[in-house]
Amino acid sequence: MKFLCDVHISYKVVNYLSVAGFETIHINQILDRWNTKDKDICEYADKNDLIVITKDYDFLNSYFINGSPKKLIKVNLGNISTIELIKSLSQVMIAAKRLNSLHSFMIEIDKDRVTYIGE
Repeated sequence: MKFLCDVHISYKVVNYLSVAGFETIHINQILDRWNTKDKDICEYADKNDLIVITKDYDFLNSYFINGSPKKLIKVNLGNISTIELIKSLSQVMIAAKRLNSLHSFMIEIDKDRVTYIGE
C-alpha cells in the first residue's frame, strides 16, 4: 500500500507508516506543496495508486461526487494528538489492506465508529 498524507497530517504519521513498511509521502514533498489544489492531489493520488489520508471534508465530497480520489481515508477526529491519530490509523490498516485491491474505497474514521465503503 502507498499513502499520500494531506497538509494537516503530521510528518510523524508519514514516518510511522514508512517505518511500518508502507511507501508514504506528504503533500509538502510534491507538486506545489501546501499550495496544491485538492483536484491536483486527487489526480496525483489516482495516477500513482496512492491512498489519500486527510482531515479535509472536500476530499470526502469529491470521492462521492467525482469518484476521486479513488482511495481515501478520511479522519474525523478533530484536533487530537498525533499519537492518537496513529493509533486510529493502525486500527484500520488490516481493512485498508483488504480494500486496497478494489478499484475504489473509502474509510471514514469517527470517534465512535469506522465506516468502510468499497467498489
